[in-house]
Amino acid sequence: MAHPKRKISKTRRDKRRTHYKANASTVKLCPETGEAHLYHHAYEHAGDLYYKGKLVASNTTK
Repeated sequence: MAHPKRKISKTRRDKRRTHYKANASTVKLCPETGEAHLYHHAYEHAGDLYYKGKLVASNTTK
């Protein structure tokens, strides 16, 4: 079984991985409320909770 002849330092290893970068999150505008939110995430608008453009929970604490 092959083994490396020399230890690869943490710095050298991490330099090799620098091209992996985080992508910008995809944001969607809700057709019902016009609120910008992340895909597959519930979001709050005017105290109400929405998911996929539908009201999930209304604000009852007033």
